[in-house]
Amino acid sequence: MAVLGSRLLQDQKKVGETAEAIRLAEEIGRPIRQGYYWSARQTEYATDLLFKDAPSLASLYPQFLHHGIRSFASPDVLRFLGRACPNSFRGEVKSTLKHRPEGVRLRHTVNGNSVKVYDKQGSVLRVETTVVNPREFKVYRPAERDREQRLKWQRLRYGVADLYRRAEISRAANARYLEALASVIGKIPLAQEAASVCRPVTVDGQRFRALNPWSPEDGALLEAINRGEFAIAGLRNRDLRALLYPRKTKPQDQRRCAAKVTRKLVLLRAHGLLRKVSGTHRYQLTQKGRRIVTALLAARQAHVDQLTKLAA
Repeated sequence: MAVLGSRLLQDQKKVGETAEAIRLAEEIGRPIRQGYYWSARQTEYATDLLFKDAPSLASLYPQFLHHGIRSFASPDVLRFLGRACPNSFRGEVKSTLKHRPEGVRLRHTVNGNSVKVYDKQGSVLRVETTVVNPREFKVYRPAERDREQRLKWQRLRYGVADLYRRAEISRAANARYLEALASVIGKIPLAQEAASVCRPVTVDGQRFRALNPWSPEDGALLEAINRGEFAIAGLRNRDLRALLYPRKTKPQDQRRCAAKVTRKLVLLRAHGLLRKVSGTHRYQLTQKGRRIVTALLAARQAHVDQLTKLAA
C-alpha cells in the first residue's frame, strides 16, 4: 500500500493563477474604484491510499464501512472535524451510507461540513473532507479592524486568505478518520491481540492486575477512554469520574472516586493503553491502545449469530 498524497482543489498552480487574477482585477477596477473579494464557497481536500489491486481493497472495504456505520457515534464524528468539546455543540450530526454505480460511500456531516470515505477506481481508498461552512472553525490571526494586529483565534473566513487554514483542518480531519479506520485492520486473532492486557504485568518492579474486558467495571472503563471527545484534547481524572461515578456528589465521595480513577489510570498506563500528555494532567490512547480497545469493544457488542458466522 502506498500513500498517493493529498490534494486541495485550489492546488499550488491554481493558487498562483488566483493571485494573478486578483492583481488584474485590482488593475481593471482601480479607475472606477471597484474592488473584489475573492472567496471559496466550498473546498475539498482528499487523501488517497493506493492498494496494489482491486481485490486487496475489496477485502477490507466492507470492514471499514461496517465499523464506520456501527461504531462512529456523534462524538467521534465531531472529533474527526476538530470539535474537542462536543458537550457545547449545538447542531446536527448525521451519517449516511449511499450505494453508487461506482461503489459505496459513507459520509459523516456536521452542520454542512463533512468527511467521507469511498472506493475510487477499484483500488483507491479516498477519504475526503469538504468544508462549506468555514465559520465552524477557527484561525489564529489578528482581527481585521485591530490596528495593533494582535493574534487571536478568530472564525474562519470564506476569503482565499484563509485557504491555508482550511487545508490544515481538512488534512487533520482526514488523518483522524484514517487512524480510526485503521484500528479495524489486522489478521491477528483477538485472543493473541488482547493477551497482553488480559494477564498481569510488572512495571518497574510493581505488579499490576490483568484487565477483564467482559466484566462490567473494566468494560465501562474501556468504553469511557474510547469516547470520541477525548481523542483530541485527551481525558482527565475528572472526566472519567463524571462518566464512571456520576452519582457521587459529596466531597468525601469525590475524593475517594478520584483516588480510584488515579489507580485505574496507572493500571491502563502499565498495560500500554494510555500515555500521559507531557506537561498536563491529560491522557490519550496510544496506537496500541486504540487498536486493542476498539477490537475488545467490538467483541463485547457482537451478538452470538455474528460470532457463529465468523467461526463457520
